[in-house]
Amino acid sequence: MDLAIPPRVTDRAFARINEITEGREPQALRIAVEGGGCSGFQYAIKLDAAQGEDDLVLEKDGARVYIDSVSLPFLANAEIDFSEELIGARFVINNPNAASSCGCGTSFSL
Repeated sequence: MDLAIPPRVTDRAFARINEITEGREPQALRIAVEGGGCSGFQYAIKLDAAQGEDDLVLEKDGARVYIDSVSLPFLANAEIDFSEELIGARFVINNPNAASSCGCGTSFSL
């Protein structure tokens, strides 16, 4: 895993974060990698108002994404995007470090 290349957030994802946090107390989208899921690791994506001391903060137009230092190596060179399809809308992580992923896209293996 190449730690020198941090994850990137698309303009579409930043725009969606601004939409869902508008009118609320300041919050960011937190993305973490946890053990578990059908493929070994799974993404945890939630709104979070508290920035951790070791968080990487990605920001644009007031929208923020937090990634903790433990999860960061798993997300090196990844792209965080937002997708709207007929089956639903969701944040999507395109991760070149994942050797395989499950059908739902929320878990992966290295």
